[in-house]
Amino acid sequence: MNPQNDGRKLYQKVVAAISTAIQSGTYKPGQRLPPERDLAEEFEVSRPTVREAMIALDIMGLVEARHGSGIYVTNRRPEGAVAAAAQDLDIGAFELTEARRLFEGEAAALAATTITDEELAELDVILADMAEENVKNVSGEKADRRFHVAIAKSTRNSAITLVVETLWDVRDKSPLCRTMLERSREVGVRPLIDDHRDIVEALRTRDPRKARAAMHHHLGTVIENLLTATELEALQRAQMEVAAKRNEFARRAAI
Repeated sequence: MNPQNDGRKLYQKVVAAISTAIQSGTYKPGQRLPPERDLAEEFEVSRPTVREAMIALDIMGLVEARHGSGIYVTNRRPEGAVAAAAQDLDIGAFELTEARRLFEGEAAALAATTITDEELAELDVILADMAEENVKNVSGEKADRRFHVAIAKSTRNSAITLVVETLWDVRDKSPLCRTMLERSREVGVRPLIDDHRDIVEALRTRDPRKARAAMHHHLGTVIENLLTATELEALQRAQMEVAAKRNEFARRAAI
């Protein structure tokens, strides 16, 4: 069931194939979908792509994580409506962060050759703001965005700055990406201060290779944390359900 190369994003192809299978009755309401690894092999895509597809299907109400045991079909919708909904969800957090890792790594390498002491001092201030936002649990990662855009600006290349700002705009506006990041925040994922500090220190050495490596490491860690957070979501939901059942049992036992 290898998705065709028809211009759609990979996760959208997986969503379309699974929603069609649900519509045709191949997967019935209440049925458990195959494990993530099996779906990745079937569609010849990465596990992060399957994860994005599962979250998209969840958002659309077609599937749900149940009792920590996997992803289950909830209902059926007309195929056309599903396809439109998948298109509306736009880009996912894995795909976006992969693009950022490639592009911002090179931006950091160039910035290492052009950044000024004043701009490095500005990054130190933004780091402090980022740490404060983490403590206060401020959503939106505004300081995080300022940090990465400041590095782009220090390249003295307006096209690079535009691309970095555009990637952040997509991050904030895409429903799928926003949902994935919100779910990550719910399980405790926050901007990594140490990673950002390592980027600043690499820039301070004016070494392009160190700056590139620091940025690659940081955004690679973001992808790993997204994987962990979305994987934990099903378990966390199951734990909440168990806790609710325990409370209900205790209430009945006290009667």
